Amino acid sequence: MHLAYPAVLAALLFCTGLYGVLARRNAILVLMSVELMLNAVNLNLVAFDVWLRDALHAGQALTLFTIAVAAAEIGIGLAIVLMVHRNRGTSDVDRLRDTAENPDPDADPDRDRDKTSDEKAEAAA
Repeated sequence: MHLAYPAVLAALLFCTGLYGVLARRNAILVLMSVELMLNAVNLNLVAFDVWLRDALHAGQALTLFTIAVAAAEIGIGLAIVLMVHRNRGTSDVDRLRDTAENPDPDADPDRDRDKTSDEKAEAAA
């Protein structure tokens, strides 16, 4: 078996996943693109394991470990995305980043900076 065929296929899969991570705005599509990148890495691991004729099959064992980590990552990531979608109403990555930087656009962060602690206590009471 030639090593070039699976290596080129893995490179194409990885580049497609990288494009999906950089260009997509939907968080679920970003997670799918990350999974595509991990599958490209798995393909490389198995191809090099077969090419090197490793007696221990370390590439295949590492591939199984990567699959288990990817399954846990997608489970936790999907749970986070669903919870954010329920709370915010969107899974758009850009809008989520904007709300994280400034959670309340009407709030002035410098408003309470000039007050002393006594004035803050009086304002709260």
